[in-house]
Amino acid sequence: MALPEEPPAPRAPEPRDWTDEHVARWQPVLPALDPVVEGAVTRMKKLSVHFRRVREQSLVDFDLERHEFDTLHKLAGRGGSAAPSELAQDLDLAPASVSGRLDALEKRGFVRRTQSTTDRRRVVVELTASGRETWLGAMDVLGHEEYRLLGVLDPAERVLLNDMLRRIMVEAESTDPVGGWHG
Repeated sequence: MALPEEPPAPRAPEPRDWTDEHVARWQPVLPALDPVVEGAVTRMKKLSVHFRRVREQSLVDFDLERHEFDTLHKLAGRGGSAAPSELAQDLDLAPASVSGRLDALEKRGFVRRTQSTTDRRRVVVELTASGRETWLGAMDVLGHEEYRLLGVLDPAERVLLNDMLRRIMVEAESTDPVGGWHG
């Protein structure tokens, strides 16, 4: 004789966040508002602002200006060595603007400029150990926060979230009239 199955235990209610209150406040005002879409978009915006604040605080902690970090980041992304013209292209700046940035970073000991071994007319910018350490330190702060927040999801949920956000971005990028989607 089979025993009757026990009903599933009731789930604890999900904790509410700021966005839940935001949606509840606007639904009576805008009855056609889709609470799921509004909730998702608002949460993405708030997470973006949160990550920007964490990044900006890490720059303060590592005594870096945003443009200094960006330049170190682009240089690191090229394996720690690049021509100034390549950095100008990566940063979408005029070469003269990059030169000024490099002067300041060189004074701080974060980069060094040397003559190219293959073409004496060319200069190569290299990330120094101090520049790499500072850049990595600032990166680690944001990375730890990203892992902390996404750590509430199990690995399969993180993959699913990433895949869903990719689908959304593919659609956004396909309709971008000015081609401004880059990091």
